[in-house]
Amino acid sequence: MRVAINTRLLVPGKMDGIGWFTYETTRRLVSQHPEHEFFLFFDRQPDSSFQFGSNAKEVVLWPPTRHPLLWWMWFEVMVPAMLKRHKIDLFLSPDGYLPLHGSIPALSVIHDINFEHYKGNLRASHQRYFTHYFPRFARQAERIATVSEYSRQDIAATYGIDPAKIDVVYDGYGDGYRPHTEQEKAEVRQRYADGKPYIIFVSTILPRKNLQHLLLAFDAVKRSEQSDLQLLVVGNRAWWGEELALAWHACECQKEVHFLGHLDQPTVAALLSGAEMLVYPSYFEGFGIPILEAMQAETPVVCSRTTSMPEVGGDAVLYVDPTNTSSIAEAIQRLRSPQLRNELIEKGRLQRQHFSWQRTADLLWQSMQKVIPTL
Repeated sequence: MRVAINTRLLVPGKMDGIGWFTYETTRRLVSQHPEHEFFLFFDRQPDSSFQFGSNAKEVVLWPPTRHPLLWWMWFEVMVPAMLKRHKIDLFLSPDGYLPLHGSIPALSVIHDINFEHYKGNLRASHQRYFTHYFPRFARQAERIATVSEYSRQDIAATYGIDPAKIDVVYDGYGDGYRPHTEQEKAEVRQRYADGKPYIIFVSTILPRKNLQHLLLAFDAVKRSEQSDLQLLVVGNRAWWGEELALAWHACECQKEVHFLGHLDQPTVAALLSGAEMLVYPSYFEGFGIPILEAMQAETPVVCSRTTSMPEVGGDAVLYVDPTNTSSIAEAIQRLRSPQLRNELIEKGRLQRQHFSWQRTADLLWQSMQKVIPTL
């Protein structure tokens, strides 16, 4: 069989959760199924670090997909032509986009549809594209895979899709996430937090990620404790709206908040391990990979009790109301307790066993087999 995979998000230094999902599943599918041919569709010359095996062929389709008009051209013109040229039997799209007029069976991985519920997070052109095309992608797909039961139900209800057509293939975590030594943690604190203890927030900065309430909660903790605790914010500033600007202006401890931008995976892993806790007060997540990565690093977690996050966190995290600054501040203060920290770390060791990229790849392959049983 010939399987084509949309690998356009494999761009070193720019990979987010969907990019890592694409990388981790693709390399496992290719290596575990040498009896099949895989055609990897890139939108630019792939980096030499991406080596998948002798049964994988890299195919570059121009132009690079940096704008909705180019997305349309790539998926409606270039992809169908390549599917036909290479006589593809199944098209797997880990970012959910599909050709709308092709006859090749397709599996679309729609991680979540946050853009249907939080419409201030994207450029207007991107918002229009997503809300116009993703319902069509969902209906066009032979099957859909998604990363949580919450997303499965949300996609089904919002787009009127039979839930039986949607498979859950939970996310995993990278191999580099682990507990670091005390010396390594001290070095990280010295480099990024002036040698002081810190809490960490890991996410691209968007309105739905709710950094604004975390800033206000952190400020409240600092005023009540008079401690040397720092806040590290890891992720690109994709958005800096009025609500976040007001929270930042009201923050009295700005000198103890460190914006680090996008960092590579080994650095994020080290920062997570050295943190007092991960605080993740997002309003909406299809999965919430940083929660799982923190568990693997044996760092306790504060996160929202909303959307998919209870599926990921189980009983191993401290839940908060993301709309309530006091709820977040109280959880941060509670989790300074060594006894509670150790209790959640121990529960996290059990909870994380439910997830791995290997399990993700296995479940994704099972979903592909439902599309083509002879795979």
